[in-house]
Amino acid sequence: MVGRNGFPLTLEKQPARGARGVVCSNHPLASAAGAEVLLAGGNAVDAAIATLFALTVVEPMMVGLTGGGVCHIRMADGAHEVLDGLSAAPAAATPDMYRPIPGSPPEERETEGKRNAVGALAVAVPAALRGWAHALARHGTWPLADVMEPAIRLAARGFRVTPYLSDCIADAAADLARDADLAARFLPGGDRLPAGAKLVQGAYAETLRAVAQEGPDLLHGGALGRLMAEHLARQDGIVTVEDLARVRTLERAPIRGTYRGFDVFGPPPPASAGVHVAQMLNVLEAMDVAGLGFGTTEALHLVAEVLKMAFADRAVATADPDFVRVPVAMLTSKDYAERRRALLDMKRARSWEADPTLAESNCTTHVTVADAAGNIVATTQTINAMFGARIAIPGTGLICNNYMHNFDPRPGLALSVAPGKRVYTSMAPTIVLQDGAPRFALGLPGGLRIFPSAFQALLNLIDHAMPLQAALEAPRIWTMGNALELEPAIPDTVAGALAAMGHTIKRVKTIGGGINGIAFEPDGSMTGAACWRADGSVAALGGGLARAGVRFSTEPNTTGQSTA
Repeated sequence: MVGRNGFPLTLEKQPARGARGVVCSNHPLASAAGAEVLLAGGNAVDAAIATLFALTVVEPMMVGLTGGGVCHIRMADGAHEVLDGLSAAPAAATPDMYRPIPGSPPEERETEGKRNAVGALAVAVPAALRGWAHALARHGTWPLADVMEPAIRLAARGFRVTPYLSDCIADAAADLARDADLAARFLPGGDRLPAGAKLVQGAYAETLRAVAQEGPDLLHGGALGRLMAEHLARQDGIVTVEDLARVRTLERAPIRGTYRGFDVFGPPPPASAGVHVAQMLNVLEAMDVAGLGFGTTEALHLVAEVLKMAFADRAVATADPDFVRVPVAMLTSKDYAERRRALLDMKRARSWEADPTLAESNCTTHVTVADAAGNIVATTQTINAMFGARIAIPGTGLICNNYMHNFDPRPGLALSVAPGKRVYTSMAPTIVLQDGAPRFALGLPGGLRIFPSAFQALLNLIDHAMPLQAALEAPRIWTMGNALELEPAIPDTVAGALAAMGHTIKRVKTIGGGINGIAFEPDGSMTGAACWRADGSVAALGGGLARAGVRFSTEPNTTGQSTA
């Protein structure tokens, strides 16, 4: 297809439309698990949690029971809630527990021995399982054991490895080989599992069965938690059984922003998305974004500048609100946007610093689900880096997170390590309304590139009036103020013009991860879409039950005419 200004958009996938519900995830078997639950009468929350459990089997490099995440729920009655199931630093954590490498870029968070990224000391207190069970108990209609059934089946019977999973194994092979459990599972005979190979995870199936029977307390203070804590302690980890037992899911109100007649809801701190997407939209609201056209030099320069502005403010102002004063009202106000907008230079790239009045991974997964009753779930979950800390708990199938890498290893900053502090995140499960009715729900994986990618998708939908599939697949840019990353589809002529404006250009294969989402149509149907950057797949439900009162007649035929 062609964009509004003639920019060519080549779509690699097709959307799916249905009236009875839509499930979008980054693996076809996980989407099928969610659809199975919807077809059997479960609601969107039941289906979303079933999808997440299935993803722990088929996307083991991205998500697991030992991870964490954010779940944004809008129920049919209009109530919004964000369930914070983010991991936290263990009680024994200290601000100086890692040694930063002098001179390394702060955003890379590099430390001596990579101890905040690989190994037991990189493991934060997991909260995903507790969060999923909390969401189900609060808003679902099915018991935990029932929504876990598809995942247990996939783990026990196995599934075919996708090229994407095989490539991820290859990328992490050096670290995976050092862990006997992970090496046996993903590097049989020393080689990565090839695409098409069948992966059976019997030990993990048994773990899932035990959780289904005993509930989340099995990990959070029970026998499974003890196994985890003891294994980590033998490798100098500091997560304890007491840490696991203290895990609680927090219920938070979403951040609400407005943009050209749309209400945009996103997760609040310690997630960055709600605050800074609202901030960036406020800055752009007074500008003719549509008139600039999609993919033009001027449009991409403007997006790059507001991204740099948002990241400058984020570095000092967005963290766990129990530890840092986060000036949400100020950052999301129209007045603050006007002040920041005045600093934009539409002809030259500039460096940005945090406003002086402020106080001090690429490997995630996302699920978007809606049901026919009007319930919506957008949830982003992760074990942080690809294969997390790259260690497993022997005999359980569990892969540990490396969420401690999200903290700044330098003491004395808003994002520094502190005991009990929740990790900050760029997760952006977003729900958009217009005139009080849902219009879009979306999200994606991608580390620091998550909320900037979601922001660009919103501009594509609202300003550039793209269909959902095009809005999600369209090329992206990203910057924090250093290099301006461009995906391959951005033309060289535009890249050259941006360089002439003072941007340092860096070409990359992808920015962020595979985004998926749902558009809600005026006729009551829903369209789901997933982009080319991951194994994203959509299941949309049509059809339905028979019309009331209709039944097949079993009376004898007395007319002499055929009933065939």
